[in-house]
Amino acid sequence: MATSGSGLAHPVSLDLHAPLRVARWRPLVHWLLAIPQVLVVYVLGIALWVLTFVAFFAILFTANIPRGMFDFMVMVHRYQWRVSSYIMWMRESYPPFELVDTAVDPGDDPAVLSIVYPERLSRLLPFVKWLLAIPHIVVLFVLGVGALVVWVAGFFAVLVTGRWPQGLRDYMVGVTRWQTRVQAYAYLLTDRYPPFSLR
Repeated sequence: MATSGSGLAHPVSLDLHAPLRVARWRPLVHWLLAIPQVLVVYVLGIALWVLTFVAFFAILFTANIPRGMFDFMVMVHRYQWRVSSYIMWMRESYPPFELVDTAVDPGDDPAVLSIVYPERLSRLLPFVKWLLAIPHIVVLFVLGVGALVVWVAGFFAVLVTGRWPQGLRDYMVGVTRWQTRVQAYAYLLTDRYPPFSLR
């Protein structure tokens, strides 16, 4: 099994532990098989927005997010990663319809995501996190264009060889890791500023 390692000690860790070998037919049908999962992701995404709004006021008054709310918000991000890794045919196993609300990944799926629960959050940062995230958004836009090219190359690589090239898949996981760290920062789950890094 190949692993795309994260390398840095950051409160947000995202990884993929799945073989590079993927059946050649999978890129043709994963998007169709994932439709029920996408509907779940959509509903969870709405809940995440609502909880982020509530978390803003919780942080403002208590300098923290209630643990149960935090765990649920992390679970939504994890679920999104599991589904997107499947849609991008970076893994063969179908993501489970499972809502385990814990900040630490239970390790029962190849796509893993954990966020360390902060003991205390800044009461002032929620007002400017969206502004501080702008440089990352600009860089991620450029990296996203590269990811689109890599995704198309991965499509043909899997279709012809039945295998993701290691470097291409590492890039896709790295961009997703970077994006997830920025999202966790913008969604108020951490005060640690995301590094400008794919690792």
